[in-house]
Amino acid sequence: MSRLGISIYPEHSTPDKDKSYITQAAKYGFSRIFTCLLSVEDKSSDEIKAEFKDIIDHAHSHNMEVILDVAPFVFERLGITYDNLSFFGEIGADGIRLDEGFDSLKEALMTYNPYDLKIEINSSFGNEYLTNIVSHHPRQGKLVTCFNFYPQKYSGMAYDQFIKCAKQVKSLNLVNAAFVSSNAENSYGPWPVNEGLCTLEMHRDLPIDVQVRHLYATSLIDDVIIANAYATEEEMKSVAQCKTGMLAFKVDFEYDLSDVEKELLYEHLHFVRGDMSGYMARSTQPRITYKDADIKPQNTRDLKRGDVIIVNNEYSRYKGELHIVLEDMPNDGRKNVVGSIPQNEMMLMEFLQPWRTFGFVK
Repeated sequence: MSRLGISIYPEHSTPDKDKSYITQAAKYGFSRIFTCLLSVEDKSSDEIKAEFKDIIDHAHSHNMEVILDVAPFVFERLGITYDNLSFFGEIGADGIRLDEGFDSLKEALMTYNPYDLKIEINSSFGNEYLTNIVSHHPRQGKLVTCFNFYPQKYSGMAYDQFIKCAKQVKSLNLVNAAFVSSNAENSYGPWPVNEGLCTLEMHRDLPIDVQVRHLYATSLIDDVIIANAYATEEEMKSVAQCKTGMLAFKVDFEYDLSDVEKELLYEHLHFVRGDMSGYMARSTQPRITYKDADIKPQNTRDLKRGDVIIVNNEYSRYKGELHIVLEDMPNDGRKNVVGSIPQNEMMLMEFLQPWRTFGFVK
C-alpha cells in the first residue's frame, strides 16, 4: 500500500510547530514521517532521546510511522552499534534510514533487531549494494529503501539514473520511497541551503502535485515524502488528492464545458485503446456511455500536441470519445478542443501507452 509522508527537523523548529504540522498531515491521510539525526549537533544522547521521543509519541497518536536518517558517524557519536539499536527502541522509532551504509552483511543483520525497526537503505547508489544486502537474507518486510533528496540546485538525480535505480529496487521486491519538494516560502531542510528539496532535479520548480503525479506515473515508487518543512495545507490537500498509480493530468480549459463534458472528463474511467495510434491516445468507452448525449460542436480549432478533445455530435459513430493529441493534425469540426495539458505536465504524456488507465485532476 502506497503512503504519503512529511519531514520534520526538530533542531530547526519547536515541538509545538512540529506537532501541529503532524496533526495537519494526519488529517489529509499522511502516514509516515522522515526526520534526521545527521544534522543534530551539540546535544547529549539523553537530550536527543527526550526531544525525539516526545515528537514520536505524538506521531504515533496519529498512527504515523517515524523513520530517522542516520549514518555510521551518528552511531559513533551516540555510542550506537549495528548490533545494539536500543537507542532507537527507547525513543519509539519505527525505523532508521542509513544515508551511508556498512558492509551489506551488517545491514541484513540489523533487520533482526529486537525492536522491530525497519532498516531503510539509500536507493540512490545504482550499484550492487542493495543486491549484496539481499544476498545476506535480511528479515522479510524489514528491509525497505528510500531515495536521497538534494538541497543544492542542479544536483538532483537525472531522470534516466533515477529510473535505473528504481527498477533495480523493484526487481528486488523492496518498498521504495522518493522525495518531492514543497514550494512554500521559507520552507527548509536539514542543512542551511534552501533551494528546494527533491529527489529528481526536473521536479525542483514544479507544483508539488505534478511532482507526485509524475512519480506515481512511473509505477516504480511506493511512498512519496515531502522533504522540506513546512508544506502548506493547500499543498497537502493537492497531494492527498493524487491517486496512487494513476496517470492523471490537469487541463487548461479553453471554454466552459457542458455538464455532459465535465462528467465525461472527470467521472468516466479512461484507458488507452490497445491498438494505439501515433496521433492520439483514444479513450473509446465513453462513446457507448454517452451515445445518446448532446455534445454540440465548440472550439473546433486545429489540433496540437497535448490537446484534450471530446468528439462532438458531428461524428455520430464516434461521438463521446475522448482523445489526448500526440501529434499536430487538422480538425474538420467534429472534435471539441476542451483544453490542453499544461506545459509543465507534458512529460506525463510519455506514459500514455496501450491499455494504460488515465484520468484528470479537477
